[in-house]
Amino acid sequence: MTMGDETPVTTLILPVLIRPILSQLERRDVSASQTLRAALSKAESSFPGLTYDLVVGILRRGELNVNMNESILRLQGALNDSDVVEYRLNRSEDAFQELNKKSATLKKILSRIPDEITDRKTFLEIIKEIASAIKKLLDAVNEVNGFIPGPTGKQALDQRKREFVKYSKRFSNTLKEYFKEGHANSVFVSALYLIHQTNMIISTVKSKCE
Repeated sequence: MTMGDETPVTTLILPVLIRPILSQLERRDVSASQTLRAALSKAESSFPGLTYDLVVGILRRGELNVNMNESILRLQGALNDSDVVEYRLNRSEDAFQELNKKSATLKKILSRIPDEITDRKTFLEIIKEIASAIKKLLDAVNEVNGFIPGPTGKQALDQRKREFVKYSKRFSNTLKEYFKEGHANSVFVSALYLIHQTNMIISTVKSKCE
């Protein structure tokens, strides 16, 4: 996925919007929830962006004008641990649990952007928090790297780290443009890219260590 292609909201619809709804359904009907979860996950895997098209289609039928980037960014902050099992590490070692915490913290701060972006003073403070959270996440990735077996696994994680750094720099540039041009949606999209890249780091570690 690149900045010129589909926006990252397409990859986040399923984990951020759909899965929490299915978790609520699970309290009423476990079988139905698991069936829907498996079907949607399989469909999304075979046809990436399918759940996004489904949700957008429903909104259009209802003639609802919703900024999906802003909405998904807000919803990210409402997720709990049970909603994001695929982006949480199960290893008990401190390094893995620390990476869980740092990734969750960064995503939580990013999710506050829509509420705070219009208040310049508060938004500048959030930007500082994001910069600190990014640094702490990268430090946590470095700690986990020592647990990754084999050179191939380490190279895969290093590549993910480089991608994350690239999108962090693009986020910084987007913020500079925002203060000149005032296009908030560009900031929302860039924040979603950072969330997606954070998820990809966790997924890579899970695939190599669990």
